[in-house]
Amino acid sequence: MIEIVDLHMHSHYSMATSKNMDLTHIAYLAKRKGITILATGDITHPLWISELKRNFNNEENGFYTFHGIRFLLAGEVNLQFEYKGKVKKVHIVIAVPSFDVLSKVNKFLSKYGNLSVDGRPTLFINGGNFVKGLKDISPEIQIIPAHIWTPWFGLFGSKSGFESIEECFGEESYNITALETGLSSDPHMNYIVRDIDNFTLVSNSDAHSPENLGREANVMKDINSYKELFEVIKNADKDKFLFTIEFYPEEGKYFGDGHRKCNVKLIPKSNERKICPVCHKPLTYGVFHRVMESAHWKETERKNKKIPYKYIVPLKQILSQVLRKGVKTKAVSNFYDKIIEQFGSEFNLLIFEPESELKQKLPESIFNAIFNMRHGLVQKVIGYDGVYGKILLTDKKDVGLFDR
Repeated sequence: MIEIVDLHMHSHYSMATSKNMDLTHIAYLAKRKGITILATGDITHPLWISELKRNFNNEENGFYTFHGIRFLLAGEVNLQFEYKGKVKKVHIVIAVPSFDVLSKVNKFLSKYGNLSVDGRPTLFINGGNFVKGLKDISPEIQIIPAHIWTPWFGLFGSKSGFESIEECFGEESYNITALETGLSSDPHMNYIVRDIDNFTLVSNSDAHSPENLGREANVMKDINSYKELFEVIKNADKDKFLFTIEFYPEEGKYFGDGHRKCNVKLIPKSNERKICPVCHKPLTYGVFHRVMESAHWKETERKNKKIPYKYIVPLKQILSQVLRKGVKTKAVSNFYDKIIEQFGSEFNLLIFEPESELKQKLPESIFNAIFNMRHGLVQKVIGYDGVYGKILLTDKKDVGLFDR
């Protein structure tokens, strides 16, 4: 069985999330997307934990079911601590195998921050002590640095990040086996950074609304337990870890350098940090710039744990371009419902359904748009300084900054 796995999202108890990030809406949209295994998000928040316990059926294998979707207990925290005289802020995804283990985890974490304030709490503990404390509770707890290149909260972010895994986690670095690429970078970019060669790269949505579930995800095969899932990730088992589903990184809101207020954006041609021509302050340093600064070798030299990947454009964005209507309009929503009913799920339509079937069953304009998406025929408008970019479906390949 093909599994679509999304390990990072948030509930309605996190700041800046949709009120619809409750179990009913999450499960409904996950099913329509084609997601089969989904993180719960926000496992440190007591009210969300209560909701999960009331509604879940326990499979007794580290997975819990609700309305046909398998869930695992996983959420994000914000570590904040001082390193060499500078304050560091790093977002981490943690996954736990059971509610019993989670109870011990939250007892430990509550010593370092208020878990009731936000679904993604700030914890005042350094990376090494954080990892050691969790692994002492259970070796099955998984720790994955989130969106590692994001300027303010990524492990390697330009604003408060580190130069290496070891700087953040010290002697506990060996307990980190996977890294989340984030929306503003893709595997191709990460493959040229030697220091992360031995880590498996995973992709997740970090969804704050149900519609964004699965915008990035992991495609696997025949996953039967929590333990097996993370063994497959740790070992980059290519028989079971088939590929990741990727947002075009140029669409990510921190891809390029720029200033939102000044409407200035650019892709640097060197490691030099640029000054804004409008306000004359330093530009927000983007993910592309930061990755290039950290690059040490060519992608073809990479040998370890290289999982394939595919780019997608979400179906509603495709329909919006074809129909020339807003993504949230009734026209787009109605067409989306009709197509999902016909093809079963969004991912089946975008990735798995044979093109011969698509051509038979879809209007020509929509088939052409999906064909262009599958074959990388897109124009990329870069995101920068908190502004999302755009991916426009065309009949010409835009190789952009990399020869993909």
